[in-house]
Amino acid sequence: MTNIPNRPAIEVAGLRRSYGAQLVLDGIDLRVAEGTVFALLGPNGAGKSTMVHILSTLIRADSGTARVCGHDVIADADRVRAAIGVTGQFSAVDVYLTGEENLLLMADLHHLDRREGRRRIADLLERFGLTDAAKQGAATYSGGMQRKLDLAMGLIGDPRVIFLDEPTTGLDPRSRREMWQIVRDLVAGGVSVFLTTQYLEEADHLADRIALLDRGRIVAEGTPAELKSRVPGGHVELRFGDDEALATAAVLLGVVPERGDDPLVLRVPGDGGVRHLRSLLERLDAGHVEVDGLAVRTPDLDDVFFATIGQNR
Repeated sequence: MTNIPNRPAIEVAGLRRSYGAQLVLDGIDLRVAEGTVFALLGPNGAGKSTMVHILSTLIRADSGTARVCGHDVIADADRVRAAIGVTGQFSAVDVYLTGEENLLLMADLHHLDRREGRRRIADLLERFGLTDAAKQGAATYSGGMQRKLDLAMGLIGDPRVIFLDEPTTGLDPRSRREMWQIVRDLVAGGVSVFLTTQYLEEADHLADRIALLDRGRIVAEGTPAELKSRVPGGHVELRFGDDEALATAAVLLGVVPERGDDPLVLRVPGDGGVRHLRSLLERLDAGHVEVDGLAVRTPDLDDVFFATIGQNR
């Protein structure tokens, strides 16, 4: 992840959007720093795709303001479109064309001259590992290759902001991790990424900041570490060589042993910080109890998601 600069790539204030009587976005405020990954998480129907559609000028909000790269999404829609790339939940790849032809089509849509278009296409094919398959029909591509091609098509205009709306849905673990590396490389090159995803591990690996969206409202926002620190449940797992050592340690630390999968592991609540660990080990050492192994377990984004969204159900 990256150091977060001050200049915003995206600014949203008081954004509201309804579909008939259904309120989808209810006064959203958020700010995405330039050159970072911002992940928007939430259950199905929370309004994530609606947010992407508004920011990418596909639909209008009912009220509020949104700016992308300093341009208003309504008053300066053409400038916004020129500055962004979008990869949606469903691939925009034309399977009846070759990979190269799909990119040529996008180059034409961006009004690139032939030489510049060819240069960018060659660069993108190489960057995404698609050069050898460039002349093959996209219908023959694997799911991972089609998603790479789809993202490459979104980059043909050299955008400053990329919207990735659940870009790894349906991909196998290897293809997903390849996409993660592509996202990291884009950000390293100065691109800002607005990501929606159903995979919390994905957000944890990629995002500089995360917002949780539920019932049209942002219910939590922060860095992955900040969000996880708000959820109780962290503990230290201490492993002992025999039952006697574990029982003695339980008395010294004031912990009741749990009946877990491993009977020689004692779980001690705490944040697992250096001071906490030092205190535990000093108390055990003073009681002449030897620890065979130690592991720190902290809440993950799944815990954050269920704790936060659950409170709003």
